[in-house]
Amino acid sequence: MRILISGASVAGPVLAYWLTRYGFAVTVVERAPALRKAGGHAIDLFRPAMDIVDRMGLAGAVQARRTGTEWLSFLSENDNRPHTLEVGRLMRVVSDRHVEIMRDDLGEILYEATRHDAEYVFGDSITSLTEDADGVEVTFERGQARRFDLVIGADGLHSNVRRLVFGPESRYAAWIGAYLAVMSIPNYLGLRDRMTGVTGVNRMVGVYGGAHLDDARAVFLFRPPAELDYHHRDVARQKELLRQQFAGMGWEVPRLLGEELDRATAFYFDSITQLRMDTWSRGRVSLAGDAGYCPGPAVGGSTSLAVVGAYVLAGELAEAGGDHTRAFPAYEREIGDYVRRSRTFAVSAAKRLIPTGPGALRTLTWGMWLVNHVPTPVARALTGMGARGLRLHDEVRTKDYPRRLTPRAGVSG
Repeated sequence: MRILISGASVAGPVLAYWLTRYGFAVTVVERAPALRKAGGHAIDLFRPAMDIVDRMGLAGAVQARRTGTEWLSFLSENDNRPHTLEVGRLMRVVSDRHVEIMRDDLGEILYEATRHDAEYVFGDSITSLTEDADGVEVTFERGQARRFDLVIGADGLHSNVRRLVFGPESRYAAWIGAYLAVMSIPNYLGLRDRMTGVTGVNRMVGVYGGAHLDDARAVFLFRPPAELDYHHRDVARQKELLRQQFAGMGWEVPRLLGEELDRATAFYFDSITQLRMDTWSRGRVSLAGDAGYCPGPAVGGSTSLAVVGAYVLAGELAEAGGDHTRAFPAYEREIGDYVRRSRTFAVSAAKRLIPTGPGALRTLTWGMWLVNHVPTPVARALTGMGARGLRLHDEVRTKDYPRRLTPRAGVSG
């Protein structure tokens, strides 16, 4: 049975890993000309995602590439006072098992684990999908048209597959009030195990290095009064907006938004937006990860959700013997609660991470002190990070699926 996956970041390769082990023939198409190796930005893998990584035999490789950030150190723009937080204590409040890793490092690990079993096609993109009773005819920007039994969109928040099958992004996207920017810069602050920065009302900036990075990353989170007008591929406009939003902020910000922004080797800018879809499947096409249920970049645990979603989708297809009419609804039922709870948490997390006023800023800095100085169970209760907070990830339990697909009669491999 032939399955096409669009997207080679996280959900796509995880899906390819499990599908090939269940006996499916998998092709992964990726718009980028090659596997991204610019480092990306740091992402979090919580317990359910790490449990799946364990089952893939990749936990050691992931642990070896962890960022190594041990301390968070921030100035408050209100009073210029420094506040320091031990990351290990924060993570014990949040999750019993957690790894922070650069997104592109994780992508490289997943690619290496799948490239011999799945076909990867880089530098191409789907242009049309035509479904009939026997499969899906797929045309590409560069390659020849091909037929597949199923197509999975794992191509991120601005998914091409979702647009082709479900319509424009505007139907499903809900801005939750903030924006995120990340850029690669020289590690002129000499950071290795620390993230340092400044936080103020409606905006914050942090810079961090990493155990395996020669350079550093500058991260910007901000909350404007209304949505900004720009195209997600217009980098010049995005940089202009970033400078406007952080004008007048002290610390290292003038340098970051001056010479460092001008010469940044990699730059990412996007709204913190949720996707709210009633279903992630239509006919022989389904969606996985941010393409279907992004809770909000940087605030909702979207990477862990993508890993779990891809694992479940592959498992339900295996359990259904490749019958998508059974597998797709089962997949949506299995992860639906996790998706909805992640959405709810992301909205509150965006407000907490980016203080909306002086009182909220004081609450944020008080919370940092609290995590550093009280026992973990007390900190969980007082900071709201219990079962309804980030610990929602630790409550997720994933099914064990059959180790090998038994194809339905009449379905060719």
